[in-house]
Order: sequence, then C-alpha cells, then structure tokens
Amino acid sequence: MDWTAAVDIYCERTGPDFWSEPVNALSNLAFVVAAILPLLAMRRAGERDALLTVLCVIAFCIGVGSFLFHTVAERWAGLADVIPILLFIVGFLYAAMNRLFGLRWPWAIVGTMAAFGASLFARNVGVWMAGGTVNGSEGYFPALALLGGSALVLAVQGKRAARPVAVATGVFALSLTARSVDMAVCPGLPLGTHFLWHLLNGTMIGILLFALHRHGRRPA
Repeated sequence: MDWTAAVDIYCERTGPDFWSEPVNALSNLAFVVAAILPLLAMRRAGERDALLTVLCVIAFCIGVGSFLFHTVAERWAGLADVIPILLFIVGFLYAAMNRLFGLRWPWAIVGTMAAFGASLFARNVGVWMAGGTVNGSEGYFPALALLGGSALVLAVQGKRAARPVAVATGVFALSLTARSVDMAVCPGLPLGTHFLWHLLNGTMIGILLFALHRHGRRPA
C-alpha cells in the first residue's frame, strides 16, 4: 500500500494542494478548544485528574490528526485522524464505566473491552449492510448507540451525568448526519457539511469531558 497516495473523499477539496480544504481544516480548532477548557476548569478548581488529563490530550490529538488529514490528505494522515478517535472512544468508555457507573477498575476494563469488541462487530456489520451509502459514517453508528445507551442507563440509575451524556448523544447524532450528507449536498453546496462534523464533534467531546469533570466520582 502506498501510504503517500492522495485521498480526495470530501466535498470541499478542490485539488491536491495543502489548503484545498481550509474550512474543514480550520474547523478542527473545535477539538483543541474542547481539550483546553476542561484543563483550565481543573486548574481553577485546584484539582489534578490524570485520567481526565489524558482524555484531554487525546482530544487535542484528534484535532491535530484531523487537521493533517484535511491538509496533507494522504493515507498516512488518515491514520493520524482515525487512531486518536479510537483511543478517545476506548478511554472514555473506561472513564464512564469507572467514574460515571462506579465500576471498580478491573470490571471497568472488562466492560470496556466487551463494549468496544461489540461495537467493532456492529461496525463491520453496518459497513457490510450500508455498502458506503452514508459516506463512510456507518462505522460510527455503534459509538452513537453506546453513547445513547449510556445516557439511558445513567438516567435509570438517577445519576446527574445522564443529562449531559444525553445532550452529547443528540449532538453526535447531528454531527453524524452532517458527515453522512457531505457528498450528497455537494452539487448545491460546494463547501459541503463535513466542517459541521468537526464543530459538533468538538462540542460533544467538550460536553463529555465536562461531564466527567463535574459528575465523575474519582476513586480515593
């Protein structure tokens, strides 16, 4: 496989140049903001939280990796885009099970592995069934289901984190819609809608990080 091969799968891209997707590239600042604000909140509160800090760093890396993919637009940059997203999903799954659901760390690890494994299976099934009809977004639908399911369980348990997680689920649903219709609306909207995927996902990640900061019960 040629890792330097060009990738052109988004509406806004007009050619192989670095700034062929300026809006898609710059909208990744949403991830940077989402990473920095919880860190500032922790600093103001005089708190130290290693797990939340790691998640903030990963969120920052999502912004950097996605920026590279929408500027350099080569296959290796696609990995720089996808890997931090996968790391954040796994990290937040563990944090949610440990901090929001109150599972001890061994059970939180087991739950994370089970949930992530199930989501990978569902992703493969979704990709096979959709056949690319939703612009490659089918791989993210299991994550949406996990997030929505978490909000439902938290609500049943009467936990305050249920509301922000539910809001994050709604924002994620909107962002998936924006990602899915990017190429479909391209003939009438040359800018496309992929930049909304970045802005809304940055918002979602910020909501989730603040939910952990405010409602996550840290072990003694």
